[in-house]
Amino acid sequence: KNILKATLWGALLLAVLIVLVYETGLLDSGALAGKVVVEYATAVTLELLALVVIPFSLWLFKWKRVADNLQTHKADALLAWGLLRLLMLCIPMLACVMAYYLFLNPTFYYLALILAICLFFVYPSDSRCAREVEPNNH
Repeated sequence: KNILKATLWGALLLAVLIVLVYETGLLDSGALAGKVVVEYATAVTLELLALVVIPFSLWLFKWKRVADNLQTHKADALLAWGLLRLLMLCIPMLACVMAYYLFLNPTFYYLALILAICLFFVYPSDSRCAREVEPNNH
């Protein structure tokens, strides 16, 4: 549970640090602005990735194989599947934050915001972690 919380808050902190580095001028934003083909390919890739990982991560623990694994292996399974679920949301979120500052395209900002909001639907609270390893939770 603590590792999952540290992963979630660590990713959000890293996103804030990226924002601070660019907003304070330590790194110049817009390095790839104007490279239309690269921007388009990045946008399509991150949009499709978000469309796949959001529902997959939200429904992951409802799948029978995962739910059964959580009930039999409890803490180990919760850590493994929980990390997978968080990383499926955090890595694209961080990529979108970076893409926003590289291209200065608000599409990436909105994608990052949507992914960040989704993190709170899978927040590893004490009650959620206990509920997910209980029998018949699916």
